[in-house]
Amino acid sequence: MGKQKKKYYTVWIGRETGVFDDWEDAREQVEGFPGARYRSFNSAAEAAEAFRDGPDASPASLGSLVINARSHGKPQTDADRLLTLNEQKRHFPEIDPEAWAVDASCLGNPGTMEYQCIDLATGARVFHFGPVQRSTNNIGEFLAIVHALSLMYQRGERHTIYSDSRTALAWLRKKTANTKLTPEKGNPKVSELLRRAEIWLRTHPTDIPVRKWQTEIWGEIPADFGRK
Repeated sequence: MGKQKKKYYTVWIGRETGVFDDWEDAREQVEGFPGARYRSFNSAAEAAEAFRDGPDASPASLGSLVINARSHGKPQTDADRLLTLNEQKRHFPEIDPEAWAVDASCLGNPGTMEYQCIDLATGARVFHFGPVQRSTNNIGEFLAIVHALSLMYQRGERHTIYSDSRTALAWLRKKTANTKLTPEKGNPKVSELLRRAEIWLRTHPTDIPVRKWQTEIWGEIPADFGRK
C-alpha cells in the first residue's frame, strides 16, 4: 500500500485561520464552528495562495453546492448514493472513507420515525430500523448512533461514526437520552430501546470515534432520507 500523499489545509473561517499541515490541527479550528470554510490542497504553496485569494475563489464551495443539489429532496439508490459519496470524498478528503454515517427521519413531533446507517466505503445500507409511531427525530438520531456502536462491537469492527445531530451527540456524551417524551405519551417500545441504549453505553467502553458530520461544508450526510 502506497504512502498517503501529504495534504495542507486552508482555513478561511474558523477558530483560528491560516494554513495547517496536519488535519487534526485544522479540524480543531473548524469542527463545530458555525459557517466554517476550509479546503485541503496538495502543496503548501497552493494552500497559501488559496488563503490569500479567499474562500469564494475556491472550487470547494461549488463542490458542496453540487453535492447538496444532487442529494436534496429525494431518496437515493445505492448507486446514486455511492456517486454522491465519491464526489464528497473527492472534494473533501478529510472525510473518513471507511466510516459509517447514521441519520434519522421523523414525520411529525412526535411522529413516524425511522433511522438508518450507511457504509461510506460502499454506499450500502448497514442497517435500518422502523418506521415506528410516536417518536422523535432526536430519539432516532441517538438510537442510530448506539445501534452502530453496538453492531461494531458485535462484529469486532472499528470505524468512525458520523452523525449530523448535535443533540444526539450531546446525549451520547452524557450517556443519557434527555427526551421529554414519556413512555405514556410516546411509543413504549421505543422508550424501552432508549433505556437499553443508555445501559449499553454505561456498561461498554465507548472508544470508537463518533464525530459531527459537517453538513454546511460537505453536503447532506450520506444516511439522509432525502425528505427535507
